[in-house]
Amino acid sequence: MPTVDIDPDELRELTGHEDKRDDDLIDDLFGLGLEFEGRTEDGEFELEFAPDRLDRLSVEGVARSMRYQYGDARGVHVPSPNSAEWTIEVDDSVPDERPYVTGAVIRDVNLDEDALDSLIQLQEKLHATMGRKRAKGAIGIHDLTMLKGGSATEGASTIRYVGVEPDEDRFVPLDSDEELTPAEVLEKHQTGEKYADLVSGYDRYPAIYDDIGLFSFPPVINGRRTEVSTDSRDLFVEMTGTDQWTIDKMLNIVCYALSARGATLEDVTVEYPDHELVRPDLSTKTKTVAHSRIETVLGIDLDPNEVIDLAERSGLDATKSEDGETGDSEESITPLEQRDGLEERRSVDDSSEPRGIDEAAPTGDLVYEVTIPPYRVDVLHPLDVIDDLGRAYGFNELEPTYPDVGTVGGRHERSRLERAVRTQLVGLGFEDLLTFHMSNEAENYERLDVEPDSDAYGAGEPATIKEPYSEDYTILRTWLLPSLMTVLERNTHRSYPQHLSEIGFRAALDDGENTGVGESRHVGAVLANHDAGYEDAKARLQTLARNFDVNLETPPSDHPAFISGRTASVVIDGEDVGVIGEVHPKALIEYDLEVPVAAFEFDLEALQ
Repeated sequence: MPTVDIDPDELRELTGHEDKRDDDLIDDLFGLGLEFEGRTEDGEFELEFAPDRLDRLSVEGVARSMRYQYGDARGVHVPSPNSAEWTIEVDDSVPDERPYVTGAVIRDVNLDEDALDSLIQLQEKLHATMGRKRAKGAIGIHDLTMLKGGSATEGASTIRYVGVEPDEDRFVPLDSDEELTPAEVLEKHQTGEKYADLVSGYDRYPAIYDDIGLFSFPPVINGRRTEVSTDSRDLFVEMTGTDQWTIDKMLNIVCYALSARGATLEDVTVEYPDHELVRPDLSTKTKTVAHSRIETVLGIDLDPNEVIDLAERSGLDATKSEDGETGDSEESITPLEQRDGLEERRSVDDSSEPRGIDEAAPTGDLVYEVTIPPYRVDVLHPLDVIDDLGRAYGFNELEPTYPDVGTVGGRHERSRLERAVRTQLVGLGFEDLLTFHMSNEAENYERLDVEPDSDAYGAGEPATIKEPYSEDYTILRTWLLPSLMTVLERNTHRSYPQHLSEIGFRAALDDGENTGVGESRHVGAVLANHDAGYEDAKARLQTLARNFDVNLETPPSDHPAFISGRTASVVIDGEDVGVIGEVHPKALIEYDLEVPVAAFEFDLEALQ
């Protein structure tokens, strides 16, 4: 899980609870879902956070959540930006692969060392998560006093987002004293080499200019001229990417973090060739939640006023309606008179999400229209709202109750089988594992030389995640062996032998299923040792088959992940259900393993 480093003293200062002991802070953070993982070398808290709450990637965001938890802040707060004095002009030459840009001006921010470190951490964490390692969105933060904007028709200062030839212009990038062209940055600069793959295939590279010249080469690196320091008081934040919604939401998170430092926000006009936007987009959205659904999910009785109180203590706003009407599905703009003077602004490219409507609400039921603040990107469904209400109430305060049903619970037959097989594997010397069901195509196929459209065991077209939070988890795995090999890769510092097994979920597209996805449980095992071989793996597999009274055959076969001549199919009761063999040396090198590995994997249902 992702982690974020938080200075406890700074957290106390930003929450206004400077008398809080560290142990109390850790307990309060756990109530928000932030788990304490230990301390860094500098004494900061290392916190594991849920990757959906990207607004908590900085101490400012964590402090904001804690102020709501303590009752020191209530309801939705939307800053009121000043009118735009700067314009980003988007040229037709901008690469089609990265066409979108957004921005904001930040005035009068107090950047001491702690604040600057927090801003840098927030930038990098957003790059790694929502920005997909800068591929979907990249952030540039500049010292505004070092920019010289060109004149525009309405008197605003203008910078230009354009496309340039790889060797068309030169600038001095961060951490360098040498003028380089964009192409040279990708070849000679450490950061350029790291992110070269993002733009190396472009005919023209993205670039941002002011009246002085090139000062930003997104998504790779900024220029040294506009570098931000503790002396910077006015900032220009620009973001480019492949999706307008993504970079706009990333911008909102950064703006809220800097606003918590006392900064004033200022609009920026984004002029595309065919339309114009005003950013940041601080519009709110609304979810409709039924009162009965809240009580059913949380298992408690709540007064309507208590629900509204819980919503406000979660940083939300809620109004009740007894007619059960849910309205149309569109994003709402917070009215001027209700939100600190925020101007009503709606862009022509309004990429609104459908309003979350609680379909479980009976007609005439009491419902709540819940307003979601601009920095929340995780609220996609009414259940997300209910989760917030439950945290505000306190999950530890919920009392367990027996369900009002007339049956006695019992273990499912599949669960009984899993438990029995797991017990047998442990008895055979394997250490039981539970790894992630989600993976990516490189891990699932490429590292073991498996083609998705081949007939090899573990191949098959994967079920993909439509909107993944990370490029590391974009598909559901189609087999278990890659997960087990990854564990071996991360355990090279431990002694051998390492005998690992897992009974886990896998999935692949299947037109024969009603859902279009075939799901099953597999049994996977690896043996890593200096003398591990096919015979060792087969001996354990034979014992497992014998204990479950099934007939096992292992006819020779070929598989790209295994050594030819040391590979066989796993045939149980006449059905081909898996593969067994010695892992190919190419795969051992890929996973940085210096000992042989034997492995087998098959369908769990074959043992029934």
